[in-house]
Amino acid sequence: MFITQKPPPSAMLITSFQLHSVLSTAYSQAARKFLAGPSEKWEKKGIRCSSASLNCFSGGILKMEVKNCSSNGGCCASQVNNGDLPLPGAFLEFLEENGLDPSIYSLAESIPRYIRVKPEFESDIGGIESELNCKLEKVIWLPSFYSIPPHIQIASSQSYQLGKIYGMDAASGAAVLALNVLPGDHVLDLCAAPGAKLCMLCDMLGRAGSLTGVDVARHRLAACRTMLQKYSIGDVCRLFVSDGTSFSVLPFRSKYGTDGTNPEVSEVKFAEWTNRKSRKEKRRERRARERNYSKPNPEPELLFYGRNSGVAGLSKSELFHPIKDDEPCSSGYDKVLVDAECTHDGSIKHIQKFESWGWKTLQRRVLDAERTDDLFNLQLRLLTNGFKLLKTGGTLVYSTCSLTVAQNEDVIERFLCLNPLAELHEVDVAEKWPCKAGRIPKTLRFDPTTSQTSGLFIAKISKLP
Repeated sequence: MFITQKPPPSAMLITSFQLHSVLSTAYSQAARKFLAGPSEKWEKKGIRCSSASLNCFSGGILKMEVKNCSSNGGCCASQVNNGDLPLPGAFLEFLEENGLDPSIYSLAESIPRYIRVKPEFESDIGGIESELNCKLEKVIWLPSFYSIPPHIQIASSQSYQLGKIYGMDAASGAAVLALNVLPGDHVLDLCAAPGAKLCMLCDMLGRAGSLTGVDVARHRLAACRTMLQKYSIGDVCRLFVSDGTSFSVLPFRSKYGTDGTNPEVSEVKFAEWTNRKSRKEKRRERRARERNYSKPNPEPELLFYGRNSGVAGLSKSELFHPIKDDEPCSSGYDKVLVDAECTHDGSIKHIQKFESWGWKTLQRRVLDAERTDDLFNLQLRLLTNGFKLLKTGGTLVYSTCSLTVAQNEDVIERFLCLNPLAELHEVDVAEKWPCKAGRIPKTLRFDPTTSQTSGLFIAKISKLP
């Protein structure tokens, strides 16, 4: 249906299409082809042009606006201030430079929301449906996952507050499932926040083995701690505030440090974890934290540990003993998840948040040239350190929610060149997954149009003897 509207002074509004979920991609691609031509390249060299920009809105409406640009006329991608969600020019340029189609951001209202139901509560699906007032559609390719309409909010529901369900995109669940975690495994989640994958890993481990969660942001890791306590699943888990590129604490496998030394008799041992601490204890911990962070190479801060995580009863020197170069090969982690920091461009809902956070925040956090140049090195260093801490024969999964090649296949290719003991593997559980092959054989890609999920890249790597 065509909607007539008086064009703004400096722009000609062509039309607005109310997109149905099935036709949204076809419409946007056809429209883009219609407007294609020399003028579609936004003004890069100061030449006069007529520029087409795609503005994709959260309400499922795709608007295309044509503006005239000149060498002194400013940016060609418009900012429409009518309550809809436009994509700013800088982000459109980022997408173009990486060969990504802006039309995916018009699919927000056609992509379902996903929740994970804790396995022990799956018998109460009917009750959860009644409470949320919607049908839970089982995700047949991913155990314990269900899809719900995108507008449904779960935070105020009793099922969420009682720890029966939590929100988690199905693609993220696939990355965890690709690890093939078994009870008794020692697992490392090197970029643990905000915590949904950490919770799923806890459920898969049960009460055997151990789970170590690491994140550089203390406040975000504190949110992970809250989730573990809320869902009562942190019994075998320990959380460290640390830089994932240099973290070096191995899983606890023996009574004393793996170097064979005993701690000093007088050394203080870790007691069982408790949230109930006096003001004096909290003040002492805060001062110790400040002293530690002022050091050139601060040691990891132990933010939480469960009753059966292996920490209680240890001394500090046992927990943080220096590791030898070849020690992780025999005493490292069985499974490592590196869900690396990225530009998050594959998460439509994440990009939508910048409407309230401010598009300047997107520019600073995502599109800043210095930051994006550093991302490749950060991702490579995270992957390299995760692999270093992996035991021989163990499995590592590298993932990001970016759709770009630079943050995924390029990182994997460089890593494999530098690490002859690393071998890429097929994700054996992915036979029925709604995803595509990556540019590198054996890697996988989820995307909104193919998978009806957020975008996600997955690579599975093992360490050879």
